Amino acid sequence: MQQENSTSRDPSVRGSLPDYDDLPPAPHGGRSAWGMFGNNDQVGLINLMTPDRVVSAAALVRKGAVFPLDAPVDAFDPAIADARGVPRHRVLHMPGTIGFDDVYDNFYPQGSSQWDSLGHIGYAPDQFYNGATEADVASGRRNTIEHWARRGIVGRAVLLDMCRLATDEGRPYDPGTSTAFDVADLERARSRTGLGFSPGDVLILHTGFARWYLDQSRDRRLQIRHQVTTPGLAHTEEMCRYLWDAHVAAIVSDTFAVEAFPADRSTPIGFLHRILIGQFGMALGELWWTEDLAADCAQDGVYEAMLTSAPIHAAGGIGSPANALAIK
Repeated sequence: MQQENSTSRDPSVRGSLPDYDDLPPAPHGGRSAWGMFGNNDQVGLINLMTPDRVVSAAALVRKGAVFPLDAPVDAFDPAIADARGVPRHRVLHMPGTIGFDDVYDNFYPQGSSQWDSLGHIGYAPDQFYNGATEADVASGRRNTIEHWARRGIVGRAVLLDMCRLATDEGRPYDPGTSTAFDVADLERARSRTGLGFSPGDVLILHTGFARWYLDQSRDRRLQIRHQVTTPGLAHTEEMCRYLWDAHVAAIVSDTFAVEAFPADRSTPIGFLHRILIGQFGMALGELWWTEDLAADCAQDGVYEAMLTSAPIHAAGGIGSPANALAIK
């Protein structure tokens, strides 16, 4: 089905998006943004990355510093989720010839720095973003990664440094635990930046988890694989309200799931993916490499940047490598 021109329907062009409390209640808890960009939309809050906002983001490039936000494709070994693995790389070459090629096997797009498409997690069984069904996603008809790939992802990014916040406040913090950051934590981190949020922003949550994980022994990594305890967003409706009312298009982090894990998958609020992806149409990025960007932000005091990403153009794909850069 041909997608509508969602940008022309962007409510923020006419005024402001509705507040969280003005959205209709979803049947199992939380609120629903289905239909916000038209009944056939498959892009979600990425619609908020309008041409004018891309131009504004480009103005953030002041010193020409480029920060790749992808970890190596095999960095998280073993893969943190039981259902995923580490890619196998083989170089193809015939001795005495001038050419080389290569092939990857066992490649899981969500095994390292990644995007979750809007088909990754639904709000409830057979209820995916904007009313898509299980059959729609399984067949590649709705909500799969190519819809973002066709337009690209470009916008303003704001980094919230949860590690340095804890240090500033003299609080103990261990990235290897399921520390849950609540709204007050995020607000204090935002206050450190001196910035406000704007519609269409990408929120980068720096938790220190990726660096911590890569420094661990294989035995400790195996423990994480089998009993995932990672930091992230707190499982509260207040968090859902905060993120929606900020009107960010995406949240990315250097941790396993953006939200704290383990999660309570039995309820939408207990597993925020069900609300953020399934009801809001928000893009989630996980296991991004944020160390270098966070260090630079701490050094120059500038916590915003232009962010670019080219998701894999794979029809029916559920996830993608991030292929992301932050440019300051």
